[in-house]
Amino acid sequence: MSEAPKCPVDHTKFARHGTNAGAGAGASGTAGASDAPKCPVDHTKFSGSARLTHGDGLNPDNMMPNLTQDMAPGQTIKLPTERTMSSIPKSDGGVWEYPSPQQFFNALKRKGKEAPEHEISGMVDIHNFLNEAGWLEIMKWESKYHCDCKDVKLVKFQGRPDDLSPKAWFYTTFRGVERPFDRHDWTVERCGTPVRYVIDYYSGPDEGANPVFNLDVRPALDSPASVFDRLREGASRLWDKIFK
Repeated sequence: MSEAPKCPVDHTKFARHGTNAGAGAGASGTAGASDAPKCPVDHTKFSGSARLTHGDGLNPDNMMPNLTQDMAPGQTIKLPTERTMSSIPKSDGGVWEYPSPQQFFNALKRKGKEAPEHEISGMVDIHNFLNEAGWLEIMKWESKYHCDCKDVKLVKFQGRPDDLSPKAWFYTTFRGVERPFDRHDWTVERCGTPVRYVIDYYSGPDEGANPVFNLDVRPALDSPASVFDRLREGASRLWDKIFK
């Protein structure tokens, strides 16, 4: 089992790592779910579209407006305005930036969401970690089935917390799995070819005082190449289950 990327937050109190992404059924009952770190924040209150931001105005790469670094009305604690550089490459040759704690807080306020100011910095670190883990799972797909391409970049992404993916709909309807609390669609560029990935975020069974989150990362079924990848991943997992 390979390790997830190192998190800037001390997760020793609430972390569990795993890399079981793919087309088979994970331990939690979500297909291809990868165990993500447990988070001390109640994510049912927040929309995934507020997690990643970049650029000025309404950015077509993430459908998010510019988020100010100014303190919000009524804010009592001054939050950091420094932004963290991700490890996720962009199509222009740079890397994506994560929002600062102040921008993240402003995004929540803009959507009418409430969050304790003193927890914002920790929430940003955890969300950054989850996004790094999501990218790691995408790269596992890419390196397994498209190792000839060494130039994979994230072109755009979109939070779709209210839209069930077909796979999530099947598992919630027929398998009794709890509805994912968030969904992201990430479009990567594979040596000039756009490829869409779907990431469903599930809440796993609680362990102690902190919840567990699972990431289900896979190519969207919107191209012959992606359908083929999903089929051979499913066959690979079935083979391993029977003969290993």
